[in-house]
Amino acid sequence: MTAGGIDLRAGGGADIDAVMAVMSDSFDRRYGEAWTAPQCAGLLPMPGVWLTLASDHAGAIGFSLSRVVANEAELLLLAVRSSTQRRGVGKMLLQRFIEDAKKRGADRLHLEVREGNHAVKLYEEFGFALVGRRRNYYSGPDGRCYDALTMAKIVDGLD
Repeated sequence: MTAGGIDLRAGGGADIDAVMAVMSDSFDRRYGEAWTAPQCAGLLPMPGVWLTLASDHAGAIGFSLSRVVANEAELLLLAVRSSTQRRGVGKMLLQRFIEDAKKRGADRLHLEVREGNHAVKLYEEFGFALVGRRRNYYSGPDGRCYDALTMAKIVDGLD
């Protein structure tokens, strides 16, 4: 899919360096949200896991990492380079996650996000609602802790 010069494609293990570059640029270290390369690489070969990359003329500008188990899908990570935020890349990746999850048989979608993250508004726009909170889930290098919000969305058919 190409829209506005942005291409979405399925990713794999060969894309870990691009994923890590996007994640290190977009995730603020003070919140402790970023994953390591071995965490991402170790998850990719597992059944039901998929990676979607967003690219423009300069290379990778965003990604989402997702998994489906039975009829439930989880958005594990979504990141967009800070220099390309507010261009709709996050919306494109989130929409693709929803579509791919439905195609894989999911009717319930989950995600977790740090309280205060500007992405909460995006998730709410797409119909995700708060269903839980994990107190002090994220821990930054300075020792401060931040709550994680658990959000969910029920899907039926292709909307």
